[in-house]
Amino acid sequence: MAGERVQPQAPSTGPAANGADGLGPSAVRTDAAGSPAPLTISRGTCYILFAFDVATSIDVTAAQRSVASADRREILQHRRRAPEYFGYQAPPLMITQASDSIAVSPDGRFSTADRVECVAFDFGAVSVMYSVPIAGPVTGLLELSDLLYENAALKEDARRRVESFLDAIYGAVARRHVSSFVEDYAIYHIDELASPEPDVEAQVLRHAPLVARILRSARSVLSTQETADAMACRIAFAPDDAAFIDWNAAVLVGSDMADVRAVLEYANVELLEMRFLDDRLDGALERSYALLARRGWRRLIPWQDTMDLRVIGELQADGVRLFEGVNNALKLLGDQYLARVYRLAAQRLHLPAWDSSILRKLGALESLYQKMSDYQTTRRLEMLEWIVILLIAFEILLSLFPGLRH
Repeated sequence: MAGERVQPQAPSTGPAANGADGLGPSAVRTDAAGSPAPLTISRGTCYILFAFDVATSIDVTAAQRSVASADRREILQHRRRAPEYFGYQAPPLMITQASDSIAVSPDGRFSTADRVECVAFDFGAVSVMYSVPIAGPVTGLLELSDLLYENAALKEDARRRVESFLDAIYGAVARRHVSSFVEDYAIYHIDELASPEPDVEAQVLRHAPLVARILRSARSVLSTQETADAMACRIAFAPDDAAFIDWNAAVLVGSDMADVRAVLEYANVELLEMRFLDDRLDGALERSYALLARRGWRRLIPWQDTMDLRVIGELQADGVRLFEGVNNALKLLGDQYLARVYRLAAQRLHLPAWDSSILRKLGALESLYQKMSDYQTTRRLEMLEWIVILLIAFEILLSLFPGLRH
């Protein structure tokens, strides 16, 4: 699903980036010195996402019955025309929890809202989302982006919420295990700019150095190349919206971006699952190599090879199940815009590279399984040959020494 790549666009430095693209002189707002007018947020929200791998699978239908506030519904709201098969194959379970406000900045300027959303996916992942209201000059997001980078307080609070949620849906969770892996992601959603222009994308691109620092949580000014790279993956559906997607965060501008946010949340969960699966496959390969290496006296135990083979087969089956479950959970074939959003997010999060690594390791595990199976078959044939030889030898002895029959 993450195999198709989108060629990123470098931010334009020509006339279009300076407003001379047919919008007219009045479309470009500048200050007295001729610089672009500062970006100011009238209304917006910063969403902070934390993804956890918590189980082999979650029965979302059973979980919904266990949690009164659960709402199993399509997170993707079909705001654009799309076929009926567009959406999640198995709709995830969303619950909204009341929460005390958590101060993100020491001075209390940035604090989380009193609601936290948890989304449970059937392939065993949970995403926790906090929201922080934002308004004022966009330069204020530089401080927020720095505070959110690897924020330990929010991460620990998210982990506690996941543990509490799993306790509430205990019977719907298969093989519970809250992994140490955590993937966080920030989405700066600007619902409305104080001085919107006909082309929002061009307006934001004039402030590319500032927006790039927000995306990268950079404390210092970035080089021209780094700025261009941070702003390269961008997409717009209409003149009044735009999305700038990077590996650490995304900036969305527009009043109706919930679907884009949902796709980015899913991509973050997928990255977490790919990291978790890659680590599990590393462990499975090491264990398989160890089983192949520790022969010796174990060859005398006839059922030991079967047990070892079963262990490798289970590891392989678990890996394939998780890989297919994650990659087939979201169907975006019918919505070209969201499919492009996903491909840009997948490119930024290097999901195609993770897919290739996992497929390679699954292939190596299959090869080891086949070698052990061939080895077991060879051993059985050798044992049968020895049994036949011993029977023939015994018959020869009986013919030479008839007295042995009595």
